[in-house]
Amino acid sequence: MRLVLLGPPGSGKGTQAARLKETLNIPHISTGDLLRAEVAAGTPLGLQAKEVMARGDLVSDEILLGMLESRLGQPDVANGFILDGYPRNLAQAAALDGLLTKIGQPLDAVVQLDVGTDLLVERIAGRAKAEGREDDNPESVRKRLQVYNDSTAPVIGYFADRGTLTRVDGVGSLDEVLARITEALAR
Repeated sequence: MRLVLLGPPGSGKGTQAARLKETLNIPHISTGDLLRAEVAAGTPLGLQAKEVMARGDLVSDEILLGMLESRLGQPDVANGFILDGYPRNLAQAAALDGLLTKIGQPLDAVVQLDVGTDLLVERIAGRAKAEGREDDNPESVRKRLQVYNDSTAPVIGYFADRGTLTRVDGVGSLDEVLARITEALAR
């Protein structure tokens, strides 16, 4: 199973990806984790990314795609993967499609976790308090939700047009949401 999880910040993508990893027995690939690992390992792409981040700039789509291509060439992804945090915009979605076509591993499904804005803000505020995450203050949350709506939400239409998108209600207990995702993937 080759799967992408989409949803706004606080929708539960990371939580459900970790649970699906166990259920489906495939790796969970977070581009943020991948980026940190490449930088820590001092790979050529990691060194490029480190230089970009040191300037305070965002890592380019090209560097991220190179890291992702390297990761998807690892033996543990032979039976599939769960992508969380990528693609974040239409250019990345098209690049991902191109990469997966090139390596002969097209996506099986894209799951959009639907959660209302008020609940997202509530969840993120709870996470900020529990984990002491300074990036989850109300101002940054509003900005991140706006960035999501402007840049990432159009990716939903991109995958819907290709027939790979499934929308799942992301509200409920962790088990309820996991059951909905699992049921959607079985269809």
